[in-house]
Amino acid sequence: MSLKNKTVLITGASRGIGKAIALRLAKEGANIVIAAKSVEENAKLGGTIFSAAEEVERAGGHALAVQCDIRFDDQVQQAVNKTIEKFGGIDIVVNNASAISLTPTEQTEPKRFDLIHGINVRGTFFVTKACIPYLKKSSHAHILTLSPPVNLDPKWLAGHIAYTLSKYNMSMMALGWAAEFKKNNIASNALWPRTTIDTAAVRNLLGGEALANMSRKPEILADAAFYIFFRSPAECTGNCFIDEEVLAAEGITDLSKYSVVPGGKLYRDLFVD
Repeated sequence: MSLKNKTVLITGASRGIGKAIALRLAKEGANIVIAAKSVEENAKLGGTIFSAAEEVERAGGHALAVQCDIRFDDQVQQAVNKTIEKFGGIDIVVNNASAISLTPTEQTEPKRFDLIHGINVRGTFFVTKACIPYLKKSSHAHILTLSPPVNLDPKWLAGHIAYTLSKYNMSMMALGWAAEFKKNNIASNALWPRTTIDTAAVRNLLGGEALANMSRKPEILADAAFYIFFRSPAECTGNCFIDEEVLAAEGITDLSKYSVVPGGKLYRDLFVD
């Protein structure tokens, strides 16, 4: 199976994990839709939809940059319409865009609660819904959502209930779509890292450079996503994957190249015991 000329719509793909997945699939000759908000460079975040699109083209793919805030239905539909106009269809959807706020109940403002649920839950749902008519026409349809296994250990709820709810909702949607669209031969899976990943969120919001140095590079998730997409939609659906497990199934057990600091200590990510 080849991903050449397959069309992949990735939310939040201007940087970090989304961009890493875009570049990995671009190497296979895929058409990549960069659907994200950033059109001007932010020094703390880095990257725009346009710079990401240029990198995709240099990597061997075909790119379409679309400014899109997935909280707004009209922007989502516009992104899908532009994708169809340029590439004629959609084969893969990557629900990567996500907001994080690790606040306990008393420190969670309504505005912040609405933001993380508007992006993580509502946005993910309606991006996928808008793509379903075109996924049904694809011969190799995949939905991949960047969200964790649903782990009901109370420790994952106690410190940041609002955020945990939003990420578990994403995973439940991934599992629900697997069952709902199995008859249409559309695969739906979730993917999550075993360790923290060196992203702007880790550096700016969670643990700074110290945590980034205990993390892996986004490329580990990009490679895991590639191997998931390489599998048959009929046979690979309804899973909450961990990146290490996906790679191990492909015989890849030496993961040292993904570490920010080779041989350094790694920090286990949220929701993974």
